[in-house]
Amino acid sequence: MKSDTSQPLSGSVAVVTGGNRGIGHAIVTKLAGMGATVVFTGRDKGRLQQVAKELTKEGHRCEGVVCDLTDLDSVNAMGQRLRRDYGRADILVNNAGIGGPSGMLHELAPDDWDAVFNTNLRGVYYMLRAVVPLMIEAGSGHIINISSLAGKNPLPRGAAYSASKWALNGLSYGVAEELRGHNIRVSVVCPGSVDTAFSPRRAGKETSKMLQPGDVAHAIAMLVMQEPQSFISEVLIRPTQKP
Repeated sequence: MKSDTSQPLSGSVAVVTGGNRGIGHAIVTKLAGMGATVVFTGRDKGRLQQVAKELTKEGHRCEGVVCDLTDLDSVNAMGQRLRRDYGRADILVNNAGIGGPSGMLHELAPDDWDAVFNTNLRGVYYMLRAVVPLMIEAGSGHIINISSLAGKNPLPRGAAYSASKWALNGLSYGVAEELRGHNIRVSVVCPGSVDTAFSPRRAGKETSKMLQPGDVAHAIAMLVMQEPQSFISEVLIRPTQKP
């Protein structure tokens, strides 16, 4: 990465899953503004194209790629595309996730359980399989997994989501130890409720006091700018005032 303070990520390639909306969109915009070429994924081709067009008009380098993180072939194709078109991946932000329906766990349909874990955990595993080899070859990289405070605390009527984030935290800690020897840093970010359409717990809250997508993007920028001899393994983000 170059030392230009206005474009500190110039020359680097960042990959962001679920980058076309909410927190992911804020992260894509932040990293692009820091000079990175950003490749972001989603399943809505029209929305991906719209975001890419908007950022390109602002002079940023980016590409939106349709990718289903729950499908191994789709993710493998994404990895092959990265290798062919960019030859590297300096930053991977595993942001995509779903909340699943709110309700008692014993009443949750097995298909809903599978959907939560396939996106929130299996999708991260698939992306690591696709991207980590590029980082190992380069001898460096930074992986940031977007978890949740629900992965640190109980979440009644959201037990499946909470369990998927507890599991993501455990995965992150383990992979961090596996990859340290390759000079690859792995961090996990655990925000509280963020004011996006995704949040199932906005009802009854003063949304102006909730975390905003840009708050999470700010944390990502901080993480990727750490000096090379150190890394922050975990970040917990809470609103200053309870909404």
